Formats: sequence, C-alpha cells, structure tokens
Amino acid sequence: MKYQTQKIALVYFLVAMALFLVQVSMGLLAGWIYVSPNTLSELMPFNIIRMLHTNSLVVWLLTGFFGAAYFIIPEESENEIYSPKLAYLQLLILVLGTTGVVLTYTFNLFEGNWLLGKEGREFLEQPIWVKVGIVVAALIFLFNVTMTVLKGKKTAISNILLLGLWALALLFLFAFYNPENLALDKEYWWYVIHLWVEGVWELIMASILAFLMLKLTGVDREVVEKWLYIIVATALFSGLLGTGHHYYWIGTPGYWQWIGSIFSSLEIIPFFAMMSFAFIMVWKGRRDHPNKAALLWSLGCAVLAFFGAGVWGFLHTLHGVNYYTHGTQITAAHGHLAFFGAYVALNLAMFTYAMPILLKRDPYNQVINMASFWLMSGGMVFMTFSLTFAGTVQSHMQRVVGDYFMDVQDTLAVFYWMRFGSGVAVVLGVLLYLYAVLVPRREIISSGADATPAE
Repeated sequence: MKYQTQKIALVYFLVAMALFLVQVSMGLLAGWIYVSPNTLSELMPFNIIRMLHTNSLVVWLLTGFFGAAYFIIPEESENEIYSPKLAYLQLLILVLGTTGVVLTYTFNLFEGNWLLGKEGREFLEQPIWVKVGIVVAALIFLFNVTMTVLKGKKTAISNILLLGLWALALLFLFAFYNPENLALDKEYWWYVIHLWVEGVWELIMASILAFLMLKLTGVDREVVEKWLYIIVATALFSGLLGTGHHYYWIGTPGYWQWIGSIFSSLEIIPFFAMMSFAFIMVWKGRRDHPNKAALLWSLGCAVLAFFGAGVWGFLHTLHGVNYYTHGTQITAAHGHLAFFGAYVALNLAMFTYAMPILLKRDPYNQVINMASFWLMSGGMVFMTFSLTFAGTVQSHMQRVVGDYFMDVQDTLAVFYWMRFGSGVAVVLGVLLYLYAVLVPRREIISSGADATPAE
C-alpha cells in the first residue's frame, strides 16, 4: 500500500461484501418462491424480497465502485485522498440510507407518505429522504475525489473514472422526477436505469479494468490508455441512443424502434473491445504477477460481460424480436449474466487484487478464490441458459399461441427448478469467495508474517 488513505477502501469493500451476501441470499429465496409460491407469502411477500434483491445489488456495486475509486485514485494521482473524514462520513450516510430502505421495504413503513414511504418505481423504490441522502453522499464523494485528482497527477484512468462517477451522480437526479403520465415516467426512468448500466457504468468498468490490467500484466500505460479511449468512445456512442430499445412499447413515436434497434445492436462492440483488451494485455504482458486469482476474475469479467451484456443483449434487442420477448424470462437471463459479468465480477476482481495489499499480506487462498470463480460463474451461466430456454418457451406459448399466463408458468416449472439449483451453486461460490478473501492462510497467522505484497 503506497498511500495511507488507500485503507479507506478496505471499509467500503467490507460493507460491499456484506451487502453482496444479502443480495444473493434474497435472490436464492426469490428463486425458491418461483418453485414454492406460498413461501413467506404473508410474512414477506415476493415483491418485497425482489426489491431487497435488486436494490442491494445496486447498492453493493456502487459501494464497491466507491471503494475502488478510493484505492485507485491515490495511486493514479500520486496523492493522498483529500479528506478521509469526508470519505467515512459518506459511507455512514450510505449505510444509514441502506438500513432505512431495508426497514421501510420489509415492514412497509409510512405507506403513502411522499417523504418517508417507498415509491412504486422499479429499482427506484427508495423513499425521497433516502434519495436525498444518496445525492448528499455522492456530492461528498465527488468533491473528495475531484479535489484529490486536481491536486495531483492526471491520468486517463482517473479522468475516465471521474467522468463515469460524475455522470452517475448527475443521472440519478432523474430519480426525483416522477410524472403522472406513465409513458413519460418510463421515458425518464430509463435515463437512470439504462444510462447507468449501459452507459456511465461502462466507463467505470473500463477504467477499473484498465487499472487492473496495468498492475497485473505490466503492459505500458500508453497501450492501456489507447485501448481505454476506444472502449469509452464506443460505449458512449452506442449506449446513449441505445436507450431507444426500451422505448419500443411505452407509447413513444415509432422511429424509436429503428433508433433503438440500430444503436443497441452496436452496444456489443465496447464489450467485445473490453474482452479483446483484457486478453491482449495478458498476451503482451511481461509481468508474472503472483495474484493469479485477481487475473482470473479480471479475464472472467471481460468474457462474461461480453456474453451477458453483449451477446444476450443482442439476442432480444431488435424490435421485431423484442415484440415477442420483452418482459419474459429472456430478459431475466440477459440481466443476470450481464450484471454478474460486467459489474459483480469486476468488483470481485478489484477486491481480490486490493485486499492482500490493504491487509499487508501476500495474495492468499488463491486456489479457493479461483474455485469460487468457477462455481459462481458456472452457476450463473447455467442459470442464464435455464432462463433463456424458459423465455423461449414462454414467448412462444404466451405471445404467439396466446396461452394463459398461469398455464405457461406451470410449463416453465422445470426451468425454475434448474434456476434454483444454479442459485444454490452461486451462493456456495459467494461463501467460498468471502472465506478466501477475508480469512488468511493459517501459516501466515502462525508465523506472524507481515509480508509486503506485490503490487
């Protein structure tokens, strides 16, 4: 650890991993409800469990991004974080807001209250007071990291990371706009949901992946930065108007069907570029870095993001196909693999690389860590195929033949059992990962070694 304020990242990573465990637990419970629908139906209805699953996903990913920024920016700017106290205050606000959200969702507190009660917008169900807290935390973060960069060295990695994080915060302001007209509501709702995950989050992903490749492979910075600019340009070019693939059937003009089809088809390009970038950097690399697990997660992130966000996104993005498939299990298949590949695996790669450095140890439990990668990734890929087949059957029976919804769901039961089984594998992989990252090897404890890790 070159800079003392990098240790701020450790607390963020620990909070993120705790929320990660909550997220996959809620996902497994939701998967069980698909095969046993009356489970907890009165104590905790499915819609509450799903809210906890999706919202904890977003919050832990953001917490991981913030922690990654606090780790990366001191090294890139060659400068200590401007104010560690502000960084910890930001985390405190996020934790308090998350606690408030969980209690509000679970016990349905303050129902109907415009300030304290939850809103009825998917992924943006947070009460207004929590949204305000998120904005305050984001402003604290942006001030802190921007001042750090301004006082230090400027690099492409830190600049693009800052651009992504600034855009993330600004786009969240659309979460406060909730018009009564449903079509208008959805049009602006996608400004947050789509432009986050298929726009500015890709900038964050590209910059963090570039940092990891720089450290793990030893490739010249100039080479990494050239790739980074190409990836960012294609991500913004395709992602902004790619929002149109959400506008097909919400009451917007017909020309969005063509705009959405054309530009969202191009969204596969930045993910292909990221996958190519990762493998070419390893191929060109001259460094035999000891942290093999971090390299595996980095390469896995690039590959699974390409297939999940790129290929599976393309499968149902053309409006002629999407007419039959939107809102089916094909959407769920794409969403699960895309989020896991592009952002979950990215954070886990960053944790795997940074934790030994933050704890002042050599990379440890790498075999267990790599086993968790294959268990989690294998489970997620199997889940994706299960949901893809389920969605194909559902599209035909429900949208083409016109069978009743519940009759179709009965037919899909076998796929839901397969999805639940793969969910068990993912959760076991998460537990294995947490053990590998958090629990040091016995020989390190017994010898009292305080090795300086390779960076």
